[in-house]
Amino acid sequence: MQPPHLKANADPVHRFDDEPRAFDESELLSAASAEARSIVDGLPLTARFRLGSELSPVQGAFLQRHGFIVFAGLLSPTESGRVLEEMARVERMLVEEKIDRIHGVPAWFGSDEQGRPWLQRMGFSSVHSPWLEALVTDGRWEPIRRLIGEDARIGTREKDGVVFNRYINRPGTLRPDLPWHTDALRDVAYNFKMPGPMLMIGLHFDRIRPEDGGLRLLPGSHEQSSWQTLFRKIHFVSNDDDPGEIPVETWPGDVTVHDGRMWHRVKRSPHTGQRSLRHSMYVPFVADAYQPKGEDAETNLYMRLFDRIMKWRAKRARRGLHQLH
Repeated sequence: MQPPHLKANADPVHRFDDEPRAFDESELLSAASAEARSIVDGLPLTARFRLGSELSPVQGAFLQRHGFIVFAGLLSPTESGRVLEEMARVERMLVEEKIDRIHGVPAWFGSDEQGRPWLQRMGFSSVHSPWLEALVTDGRWEPIRRLIGEDARIGTREKDGVVFNRYINRPGTLRPDLPWHTDALRDVAYNFKMPGPMLMIGLHFDRIRPEDGGLRLLPGSHEQSSWQTLFRKIHFVSNDDDPGEIPVETWPGDVTVHDGRMWHRVKRSPHTGQRSLRHSMYVPFVADAYQPKGEDAETNLYMRLFDRIMKWRAKRARRGLHQLH
């Protein structure tokens, strides 16, 4: 997919020719709670915001009401490109050294057009990249950290660490899409209890339009009952369009925040090959007891189950690719 045209004199907020201006609330930072909620009522679900040194009342009200928010251009185009370069380097290292899991979390590989291993998901991505570790822990994330809690931290060595994803629609792929799910299911599997409010922070590196597939959310579903959180849809199986879903349109460098209890999915691109390629990265912000994973960490039952499924899919994908050749 061709990247959007970068503006010659791009500023950190309005960087691309086809990118809308982020909602300008510079004069509303001191808005009272009631006023902020009223402002949010008049905003479209597609509203984009700027992240400053602190979260504004309007931004907080938007996230609370809908369960998600989009911050425009938190990463510069240069940084976005560097992330992908770093991940390509890490991918080569994993293949050359035959590393198939990091701190107990499997790395999942599909195949490229020539049948070579092609990384599609890995946890603890920053473990092998000091530059990436520095990026995801620098000061720009402080307003989001405080949003989760004063004692919250960026868990680059906890849970699944920094998770890198690649989706593509072509023969040999493991992940052309990702069916409906809530991230609460993972925490139930890890901690054997329903989680409280939980925020997932996504970094996006591609120009994805609504017609390109990509991230879909059910706004407001973060406030559903525990039963609906677990059983409203069949996790990782249901994949039909939902009349209440919204597409999240992104430009390289955008950051999304969504409540992990809400239903979301990655819709398959109608395109094939490079035009369907989508990269994302999720950074964990953790507020519970410190539980780092070491290099010899065991793979838990939840991930072992998915690893078996993904290895089965990888065999099928390689078989299909071989038949095409």
